[in-house]
Amino acid sequence: MERSYREPSTVSMRLTIFDYGAGNLHSLAKALEGDGVEVRVEDDALRALDGDALVLPGVGAFQQAAERLAPARERVRDALLAGLPCLGVCLGMQLLFDESEEGPGAGLGVIPGRVTRLHARRVPQIGWNELEAVVRADDPLFRRAPLRVAYFANSYACRPAASTGDSPVIAWATHEDDRFAAAVRAGNTVGVQFHPEKSSRDGVAFVQAWVAEAQKLRAVPPATGSSPRTESGPSTESRS
Repeated sequence: MERSYREPSTVSMRLTIFDYGAGNLHSLAKALEGDGVEVRVEDDALRALDGDALVLPGVGAFQQAAERLAPARERVRDALLAGLPCLGVCLGMQLLFDESEEGPGAGLGVIPGRVTRLHARRVPQIGWNELEAVVRADDPLFRRAPLRVAYFANSYACRPAASTGDSPVIAWATHEDDRFAAAVRAGNTVGVQFHPEKSSRDGVAFVQAWVAEAQKLRAVPPATGSSPRTESGPSTESRS
């Protein structure tokens, strides 16, 4: 079932939020809105690909989300690997990985690695936390919208697999003694463990920077026979 939060008179881009039973969709949809942008909510994974960019939202349990994703998992994965812009928020970021110890089910495997419980006494982590001052200097989102403090609500964290190539991590955070990936990128797919829509004005600016990137990617499609273009960046909940 499709729901539209806004239908501008002149739509230049359609963003689809895949609703797999996650909460907090309204505030995320509001943060994504802009001139010429239509934000839709779709609870069918295959129909969620019928748009210019995909958003995987962020409050819920990995097992339930993986079950909702399963019928179209390979199609979604193929679309992201082919260059469909995607933003995964909190649980949505975790779905970009292979699996989670929170529960059974397969993630998309766009970024190799798994999700594990935070190594800390105070779990879940709820509240504001700093992002490390040093992030990937070549990543456009943090250039356009610097974000040093963000709102987290997570019991689990993503652990990218060791690689000899470029790391997918574009920002880190630390909870107690556990340093974990706060943001990742693989081509046109970006995942954030924090909730930018709850991270005040700077967080909303970060979301809007991602929307602008998605619009630019849509405006310049790849040439026939070429690899999907990326503007930059390596190609490469339970409270989530």
